[in-house]
Amino acid sequence: MNTFFPGNESRLLLGVTGGIATGKTAVAKMLEELGAPIVDFDVLARVVVEPGKPAYEQIVAFFGEEVLQKDGNIDRKRLSDIVFKDVEKRKKLEGFTHPQIGVEFVKRVNEITAANPNAIIQVAVPLLIEANLQHLFHKILIVYTSRETQIERLVLRDGITEEEATRILDAQLPIDEKVGYADFVVNNEKGLEETRKQVEELWKQLKDLQKQGGAGDATLSSD
Repeated sequence: MNTFFPGNESRLLLGVTGGIATGKTAVAKMLEELGAPIVDFDVLARVVVEPGKPAYEQIVAFFGEEVLQKDGNIDRKRLSDIVFKDVEKRKKLEGFTHPQIGVEFVKRVNEITAANPNAIIQVAVPLLIEANLQHLFHKILIVYTSRETQIERLVLRDGITEEEATRILDAQLPIDEKVGYADFVVNNEKGLEETRKQVEELWKQLKDLQKQGGAGDATLSSD
């Protein structure tokens, strides 16, 4: 059971992750339509580097004004290029941003809970497993497709070659390994209607778990 937010066990925090091009956004949208407000770590990562924020000041002080656009905002691509080539600089950047993302995360969850103490809150974290953040959540959902499907979708979505798509996947934890960390799996291989059926069943199970105090595990698939 999650202990990151002591004093409130009525809400349920669902960590949502998967692999690139598995359809996490589509599944999150379906859950949101069913009543699960979303906290997106990608959004938080942009918020914490806005001008005037602590992480922004630390980044500019360390990396210099070369990482700024003309309007004063962080040039995320330029910064990404710098840290991609230098492990120590990447760790430095993470040291600036990760604590602030944590602060924003707690703030957003508490805002949602203040409005609805019984909320089932989905938290989208692309690198949840890689960053070992499972302890922040009551349950973990993996959005799954096969590696072959990931490659096909990446090629179509980003207009890249199969070789490029393969290199991107090779740099990530394989989706089949991530499934081993899941309490729930939504298989997004067979089209949106099949996925929606699984998400609706997942929602029922989450509501039941919440009534039971969060006990029990489950796995959903289209098999």
